[in-house]
Amino acid sequence: MNRIKPPLKILDWYIIRKFLGTYIFAIVLILAITIMFDVNEKLDAFLKAPLKETLFDYFLNFLPYFANQFSPLFTFIAVIFFTSKLADNSEIIAMLSTGMSFRRLLRPYLISAAVIAAATYILSAYIIPPANVKRINYTNTYVKNKRVEYGINIQLQVAKGEIAYMSRYDATTRTGYKFSLDSFKDKKLISKLTAQTIRYDSLHNWQVRDYTIRNFKGDREEIKRGMKLDTVIPIEPRDFLISANDHETMTTPDLNDYINRQKSRGVANIKSFEIEYQRRFAMTAAAFILTVIGMSLSSRKVKGGMGVNIGIGLVLSFSYILFMTVTSTFAVSGYTSPAIAMWIPNFVYIIIAIVLYNKASRG
Repeated sequence: MNRIKPPLKILDWYIIRKFLGTYIFAIVLILAITIMFDVNEKLDAFLKAPLKETLFDYFLNFLPYFANQFSPLFTFIAVIFFTSKLADNSEIIAMLSTGMSFRRLLRPYLISAAVIAAATYILSAYIIPPANVKRINYTNTYVKNKRVEYGINIQLQVAKGEIAYMSRYDATTRTGYKFSLDSFKDKKLISKLTAQTIRYDSLHNWQVRDYTIRNFKGDREEIKRGMKLDTVIPIEPRDFLISANDHETMTTPDLNDYINRQKSRGVANIKSFEIEYQRRFAMTAAAFILTVIGMSLSSRKVKGGMGVNIGIGLVLSFSYILFMTVTSTFAVSGYTSPAIAMWIPNFVYIIIAIVLYNKASRG
C-alpha cells in the first residue's frame, strides 16, 4: 500500500519557521530603533499631545504602517541573515548532499514569501488605510498640519454633462462661494444653477443659499429664485481638496473607485493616488523577487563569512527601495505611467533574481 507523502516535510517547516521567525525579529529590532529616532524628532509634539492619543492614535497606527512600508527590506534581511547562518554551519550543503535539488530547496522559501506577501497586501489594502486616518489626524494636529483647508477656482465635471464651479471653498466652515452648476445636453446649455454660497452637509448633500435656477427651453427661459435649497450633487470636498497623504487613507477598492471617478471628471491631480494603487501590488510581488535573490546570494559559503552576505543584502534591499522612490518621480513628472514606474524596479530585480538563481543552482 502506497503511503501518501506529506506536502511539507520537517525540513520545509524548519526553514519556514526560521524565515518567518527572523522576519519578525528584524521587524521588532528595526521598529525599536525607529521609535527612538521618532521620539527624538517629535518630542515637542509628544509632550504637547495627550499620552493616550500618542500611544493609541499615533504609535499603534504608525508601527504597522512603517513595518509594511519597508516589508521588502525586512524580507531581504531575514533571508540573507538566516540563510547565511545555515550556509556557515554547512546545513545547506548537507541538505543538497542528500539529493535535494536547489529548486526543491527554494520551495519553503517561496511558501514563506507567499505568507509575507499575503500579509503585506491585506495590511496595505484593507487594514492600514483606516488606521492611517487616525495617524495623519494626529500629525496634522500636533506635529505639522498638512491639511488642505481651502481651494480657489474649483471646476470639475460632477456627472455626465454637468460642470460645477466654485470661486472658493473653505473646509473649516464647509462652505463654497459663488457657486454655479451648468447642465448640458447635446453640447447645449439646458440649465444653470447659481448661488452665493453652498454648504456641504453629508454624503453628496449640499445646501445652496441665495440661488437662481435658469432652465432654457428653446427660445424660452424659466427663472426660479430662492433663499435656501437642499440638493444632491454627486461631489464631496475630498474630490477637489486633495491633501498630501489622502492616498494613504483609502482602501484599495476605494482607491480604485476614486481614481476612476476623478478621471471621468477630468481631475488631473491624482498621480499620487495612482502611484499608491500600483505600489501596493508591486510591493506584494517584491516579497517573492527579493526572497529568490536573497536565498541565491547567501546559500553558499563566502570568504568573510555571514557579514559579507548581510552587507550585500542591505545594499541591494536599500537600492530596491531607493529605485522605487526614484521611478515614482517619473510618474509624477509625466515621463511614464504610474503602473510602469512602480513595476520597473521589479522587472530589473527579476533579471537579477534569474541570474543569481542560475548561478547558485549550478554552483
